[in-house]
Amino acid sequence: MLKAVLFDLDGTLLDTLDDLTASVAHAMRAMGLRPRTRDEVRAFVGNGARPLCEKCLGEGAAEADVDRLQALFQAHYKEHLHDATAPYPGVMEALEALRSRGVKRGVVSNKFSAATRAVCELYFGGLIDAVVGEEPGVRKKPAPDTLLAVMDRLGVSPAECAMVGDSPQDILAAKAADCRSVGVTWGFRSRAELEAAGADAIADSADELSAVLDNLFDDL
Repeated sequence: MLKAVLFDLDGTLLDTLDDLTASVAHAMRAMGLRPRTRDEVRAFVGNGARPLCEKCLGEGAAEADVDRLQALFQAHYKEHLHDATAPYPGVMEALEALRSRGVKRGVVSNKFSAATRAVCELYFGGLIDAVVGEEPGVRKKPAPDTLLAVMDRLGVSPAECAMVGDSPQDILAAKAADCRSVGVTWGFRSRAELEAAGADAIADSADELSAVLDNLFDDL
């Protein structure tokens, strides 16, 4: 029986790409570097702030430069994370539908924890029951640690929940946590990437998410 759904944040619940791209551009200009394009940022996000900054600087970048870019990026993003960000179409209705059915909702993100909590509170409030972001010393997705932490807070077992996300990291984390996975195609990654990662199901819109989840658990 489905008792909880865990959601990725960026690219799944929220379209954050424009604000991420703007903060990357600000940080890189501050270091005298060419800003990365929107498509480049889309390809780089998904593993947290530091890997994003490492990819923006390129292979072989000095640790001190990565440190500086990350600090500049995070400082700007904290002040501008709501400029263009918005829930994807149908997301609010999908969360409301799950709540009305008594299905718990959690967020598991590789975004740094302060920003994860801030955007979840602003956009979703009581529609989200538990939130975990990037924390020092805690393995990020695709490791299962953050998923298992949210499951523990929600009081559910892996067999009773599904992970919904737009990236292979989400799918692989679900496999590592021994729960079902749903890949979504409206975010930052392609259907082919989600299928290659082994998603148990694919949703092409938030409007069809409830039906996809029901079909997934009917098959158990």
